Amino acid sequence: MFYLCSPANPQGTVASLDYLKQAITLAREYDFVLAVDECYAEIYDRMPPAGALEACAALGPGANGLFDNVAVFHSLSKRSSAAGLRSGFVAGDPKLIGHYAHLRSYGGCQVPVQAAAAALWRDEAHVEENRAQYRRKFDIAEATLAGRYGFYRPEGGFFLWLEVGDGEAAALRLWRDAAVRVLPGGYTARAADGRRNPGAPYIRLAIVHDEATLSAAFDRIRRVL
Repeated sequence: MFYLCSPANPQGTVASLDYLKQAITLAREYDFVLAVDECYAEIYDRMPPAGALEACAALGPGANGLFDNVAVFHSLSKRSSAAGLRSGFVAGDPKLIGHYAHLRSYGGCQVPVQAAAAALWRDEAHVEENRAQYRRKFDIAEATLAGRYGFYRPEGGFFLWLEVGDGEAAALRLWRDAAVRVLPGGYTARAADGRRNPGAPYIRLAIVHDEATLSAAFDRIRRVL
């Protein structure tokens, strides 16, 4: 299995349609599952990201069907800010979906939220407002942090990925001196073959609070770091 998150957490980068087509082609050639987590797909800055099923349509059918070897995952947690609802869906290769449904029938609890989830999936207005709010939040971040810590506006998602030298030390300092809690980047990755953890120089900020809280937090981050 090749697990791909686009837009990515934490970097907010987006896989291009060509990249997805290449990944699907490899999955079919070597017969592995391409599992694409697209839970941030509806939170983007300017352009909607390409999707794996869109790439399948552009490529055309494999040996057995249009979505051979591909499964995509979506969630209301990010799209609708409804993380507590625990509602999402998986779509793609019918063979994979069959296995997934079999697993769910044994290991998945059925929760009585389907009506609420269906109402959220049907409504797009709140999703557009959600995107607009995140854009305003990144405007605030850019005004305060641009030119510092490798700041860039992510293409998708709602995280900032800042290079601070030592992510764990910076996280401790921000908690102690700024009352701001961030995640050390090294906690989202692991080192291989004795090499340095690639996330170690970074911190991850989740831009999910109200605008006034974020503005104060960014000012404190800049002052303390």
